[in-house]
Amino acid sequence: MDRIFRALADATRRDIVRRTLATEASVSDLAGAYDMSFAAVQKHVAVLEGAGLVTKRPHGRERIVRGNPDAIRRAQRLLDAYEQIWRDRIGRLDALLNEPPQK
Repeated sequence: MDRIFRALADATRRDIVRRTLATEASVSDLAGAYDMSFAAVQKHVAVLEGAGLVTKRPHGRERIVRGNPDAIRRAQRLLDAYEQIWRDRIGRLDALLNEPPQK
């Protein structure tokens, strides 16, 4: 899970995941969308692939990148669990603050 959140900490990588969840894209196509070198985009894709957020497959001379929705769901489940913990804590605090004062 740490690798997923580390990978998603970068805005470019989040955008690559967003794009490749919507539709597959070659690394070349992805590189054309950013103001950085092809090699830099390849490195971003490698980080995402290492975290399991995208998969890459050969197609002729190109490498096709596809987002992995299962990895996003795993991260979402963890965030949902943390959200529930905090909602429970806030609910207990609200209940405590709304108790009538004791004499």
